[in-house]
Amino acid sequence: MNDAMPISLATRTLLPALLAASFANGTALAQSAALIAAPTPAANQPYARAVAAGYKAATLCTGVFNAGRSAAAIEGLELRGIYPEYDALVPTLPAIIDRRSASVSVRFAADLPPRRATWRKGAGCTLAPIGSASPAIVTTYAPPPAPTGADPRAWPLGDAGIAPAPSPALAAAVARAFTDDDRSGRTVGVVVVRDGQVVAERYRDGFGPFVANRTWSVAKSISGTLVGMTGTDPMRPANIPEWTSADPRRAITLDNLLRMASGLHSDTAGNRTDAIYFGGTSVTEQAPSWPLEAKPGTRFRYANNDILLAVRSLRAGLGDAAMDRLPPRLFATLGMTHTVAQRDWQGNYILSSDVWSTARDLARLGQLWLQDGVWQGARILPVGWMRYMTTPSGPQPDRAEGYGATMWLFGPKQGLPAGSYAAQGNRGQYVMVVPSARLVVVRRGEDPAGSSFDIARFTADVLAAQR
Repeated sequence: MNDAMPISLATRTLLPALLAASFANGTALAQSAALIAAPTPAANQPYARAVAAGYKAATLCTGVFNAGRSAAAIEGLELRGIYPEYDALVPTLPAIIDRRSASVSVRFAADLPPRRATWRKGAGCTLAPIGSASPAIVTTYAPPPAPTGADPRAWPLGDAGIAPAPSPALAAAVARAFTDDDRSGRTVGVVVVRDGQVVAERYRDGFGPFVANRTWSVAKSISGTLVGMTGTDPMRPANIPEWTSADPRRAITLDNLLRMASGLHSDTAGNRTDAIYFGGTSVTEQAPSWPLEAKPGTRFRYANNDILLAVRSLRAGLGDAAMDRLPPRLFATLGMTHTVAQRDWQGNYILSSDVWSTARDLARLGQLWLQDGVWQGARILPVGWMRYMTTPSGPQPDRAEGYGATMWLFGPKQGLPAGSYAAQGNRGQYVMVVPSARLVVVRRGEDPAGSSFDIARFTADVLAAQR
């Protein structure tokens, strides 16, 4: 594939006739692959303990070696208020941080090896599968360097020249985001960019412009961006090698996956993939295994698996070497020097969630989107791709916001200008873009389960403060 090939989406048919034909013979629910994922584990069962240990190992590894935070700080924030099945378990599981091997081990059972996550420069942390007695990756056993600081280049490629001077009204609006309570959660960073310049920036103690935390599902919008960079036609069937030619799931298009309309079943509402994220199960083991339960393109179901499969399709089309280079190339192009996309132990990017980034780096990404995929005068995304990502098509979520292709869609119903859109992630990660106001608002959080930061209200407050 030519990764510079421009494509126009204005005249494309979003639901090709292939889908109707593939289901005409009544094979919609026939499957050639077994369902291997188990329901969400009950607290304190052996599997739950194993996954909780993986959660702790992965979070400590990335927090210590990607972000430079202390274990005590991570345990007090990133590992608090997590999924209920693991929240009480995680503090009881002892962790060993080995700085020489850049790894974290967490013991969870007497008869199995500890869960282990190992850090590698440029790749972040990789979690070994349950039962593995060896590292998931080969290491050099050299102490990892400290996380990098300021980039001397001028903003937006670097950090020089950032000197926000917010008005009192804007400063007050940003300060309100840092009021911890059960409703608003725990904000760790805010960056506001207007007309391409940082006009406000604030961080929680222990964080700062060069301290990364997990993007969670903001990574889904990064995935949509990466698909655009390759020039891949989203209307073609997804390229999933694990699905044979007779498999009815081969009717699923890349567009279906990016729009959460695959029709695939999953054991929850779709936004829990604990076996992959924390269990050490690989993307290619689990994500292709789910069966159809609805005709592709007819139902919206928010699903990590859909994005994991979209990236699996990208990898199959590009080849391993080209796929390995793709996320780092995007990050380097935009000056996102504190961002890393992590992979499973079999080399698959976990690009539905497992990216670590800073508020400034995500502001750079939001600015790329605002500029219609053009960066420093060079076109990074094809003409029409941002319109594609931010245009609803087919089934929509049963909520006020709409959904495009990996982007949540906002407008007057949410008190925002028409055409606003956002990347959103668990624990309060948001990159909101308001094109009509030339505005990017990034809010990073470590919100406990059950809290809900109101990004639309916050963005409206930021807009009002600048009038």
